[in-house]
Amino acid sequence: MKLTTAGESHGKALVAIIEGLPAHLKLDIDKINEALANRQSGFGRGARQKIERDRVEILTGVRNGETLGSPVTLCIYNKDFANWEDSMSAGECAPAQMESKKLTKVRPGHADLTGMLKYAQEDARNILERASARETAIRVAAGEVYRQYLSALGVEIGGYVCEICGIKDEGRYAFNELANAKTTQTGMLNSEAECLAMDKISQLKKEGDTAGGAVEIRVKGLKSGFGSVMTYATKLDAQLVGALMSIQAIKGVEVGAGFEVAKKSGREIHDEIFYNETQGFYRETNRAGGIEGGMSNGEEIVLRAAMKPIPTLMKGLQTVEFSTKKNAVAASERSDVCAIFALEVIAESVVAEVIANAVSVRLGGDTMEQVLERYEKLCK
Repeated sequence: MKLTTAGESHGKALVAIIEGLPAHLKLDIDKINEALANRQSGFGRGARQKIERDRVEILTGVRNGETLGSPVTLCIYNKDFANWEDSMSAGECAPAQMESKKLTKVRPGHADLTGMLKYAQEDARNILERASARETAIRVAAGEVYRQYLSALGVEIGGYVCEICGIKDEGRYAFNELANAKTTQTGMLNSEAECLAMDKISQLKKEGDTAGGAVEIRVKGLKSGFGSVMTYATKLDAQLVGALMSIQAIKGVEVGAGFEVAKKSGREIHDEIFYNETQGFYRETNRAGGIEGGMSNGEEIVLRAAMKPIPTLMKGLQTVEFSTKKNAVAASERSDVCAIFALEVIAESVVAEVIANAVSVRLGGDTMEQVLERYEKLCK
């Protein structure tokens, strides 16, 4: 399978093309829109979420609610484009409008400066519009398509927010509890931690500052053997970590016990293997996070991703004005204080993309019936 996305933050639309989906996959567009609504939720989000109210339109590859086997094209129209058309049109733009939207006080932590130098631009607008996390809306829409493909096989994905700006939710939750995270304001499952996190976000908002955090994503029901030990590029954990790192503002990813493995002995870390007639091969612990040798081992896949504070601060940091090279205060765009709830939704989506592709690589199949038959024949 292959996913390609396109579009700018204030452009006309965001678009995704998914290649490689088999025929006869039933798609529920309401579930895609529900995921999009979740991405726009959470305590600490900015005013843009009140403008857009994202909805997906399926342009190609689906008829009567089922995929045809041809590329599926998804589209989310940016409602805010109406306010930006004079400066973001693909045709000739109004010079005065372009000047008013021009950004040269480059923001620390953003793609502004490095992108301007790389692409020989005088206006950071030509960089930030694509670098913006607004792009993740279309990845969430595509991720929900992949999730529905996996769900047909009995593979489910969930997660929760485990930290916001140093405040941790240190609970140990069963997979069936994770869905409750979507009903909270922060994505945390511990109510005391959530209250502390909301107080922290409110304080940072008053100070013109921003917050980061961390999320845990889990995959349940994936059988063993997806990914490969034979080539580095096909290792499942390498692909998952790469996908999570591709999300804007992610600076660290862990698999299973993650960096804790550096602190303990082999006896404390490695998951011992057992066998009985009912379960087959199994492990009583899962410090490997469901992946050994670059392959799924049948246990839950456990991933954590750390998000840096949003680099657009309402009280801008010290920087340099690009054209004059003089000291300046970084520009402020309309932004969130904290988008960790959204990150959890986005992270589930990119994980779904990788897992779906790994399934497709191993099983092939022109139709969902073929995929299901082949998956059922696999050992746990």
